[in-house]
Amino acid sequence: MSVWRGAKPLILASQSAARRMLLKNAGLDFLVVAADLDERAIEHRSGLKEPAAIATLLARAKAGAVAAGHPGHLVVGADQTLALEEAVLSKPAGRAEAAEQLRRLSGKSHALHSVAAVVRDGEVIFETASVAWLTMRALSASDIAAYLDAAGDKVTSSVGAYQLEGLGIHLFERIDGDHFTILGLPLLPLLEFLRGEGLLAF
Repeated sequence: MSVWRGAKPLILASQSAARRMLLKNAGLDFLVVAADLDERAIEHRSGLKEPAAIATLLARAKAGAVAAGHPGHLVVGADQTLALEEAVLSKPAGRAEAAEQLRRLSGKSHALHSVAAVVRDGEVIFETASVAWLTMRALSASDIAAYLDAAGDKVTSSVGAYQLEGLGIHLFERIDGDHFTILGLPLLPLLEFLRGEGLLAF
């Protein structure tokens, strides 16, 4: 059953399976329209170094790019950055880069910064940011190789080379933070905004 009461469906400017799952499970009617952006180029041009600021920039950019082609629609853009001390990691390009990220994260705590932005007709009308802290257990070279073998190509679809909703959960010893933040979409404040706009049934 849908709880969406908007005249037009919500648009999710993301191909993330986790974000789609979260909105679907919440009973929202939505379309998926991925933003065709070079995220790394946008990040580089901005000169930003702070992880939450980078995630905010990219969430706005994704939502804005899709909203430009869909007048009147609410468009949700989301982004997540992984910060390990002073370093900000991006999605690994392949198995070798995934293995290197896991070696760097092994035995340490890192932060996931997740941001959602809602844009309509070129205006950012809502934005929320949250952070979660994750501690990876110490991984041997054989642990990393076995995980990469089991996880396959999925390791390149998420920053840090893991997905906590899947096999990536085996890599961790402690998690502090909101489940939705970890999956890349701060869902509770987003739903509260939509509810306040009269767009949800309850």
